Amino acid sequence: MDYPGAKKYILNRLENELGLNYFYHSVNHTLDVLRAATRLARTEGLDKHNQKLTETAALFHDAGMLNIYIEHEEESIKITSEVLPQFDYSEKDIRIINKMILTTKIPQNAETLLEKILCDADLDYLGRDDFFIIAQKLRYEWNIMKIHPTSLKQWFELQIDFMGNHKFYTPSAIKLRHDKKQNNLNQIKELLNHK
Repeated sequence: MDYPGAKKYILNRLENELGLNYFYHSVNHTLDVLRAATRLARTEGLDKHNQKLTETAALFHDAGMLNIYIEHEEESIKITSEVLPQFDYSEKDIRIINKMILTTKIPQNAETLLEKILCDADLDYLGRDDFFIIAQKLRYEWNIMKIHPTSLKQWFELQIDFMGNHKFYTPSAIKLRHDKKQNNLNQIKELLNHK
């Protein structure tokens, strides 16, 4: 398995081929998810092989955005199925990676530990200090691309619903991010009530 080669390949494509309107789903989001996945894989005790599978899934989870926005997870697994054999990933490993990627589709539905780690990594920002900045990038992206245009009030309402229904899966993510996520949610509720 040539993980460094696969990483270089997809980061290069994301850097050079994603449109300028991808304010949230940018190469920076992919790197952010990779960092979170690496941290969670270590704290959850994955062996090196499974850690590399998780990191590969993190790198490719939004690769489908290169071709399509809606339902991009399906497109992402087409890309992994075509590209990863060139980097000596086995069919079994690609199946595991593809299943992980599919579980990141909202609403998330993770079953295995690897899937849970990737889902938690993808939404890690919900429980961080930079939540409001990152969330506004997504709102801006949706508005510019006419995916789901919202006013600020509508956005707050969407976030309250989304965050209220979201749950982190892994003990590590719960410990690290749950309380801050609740704090961020409470701040949104306060802002909405003061409008």
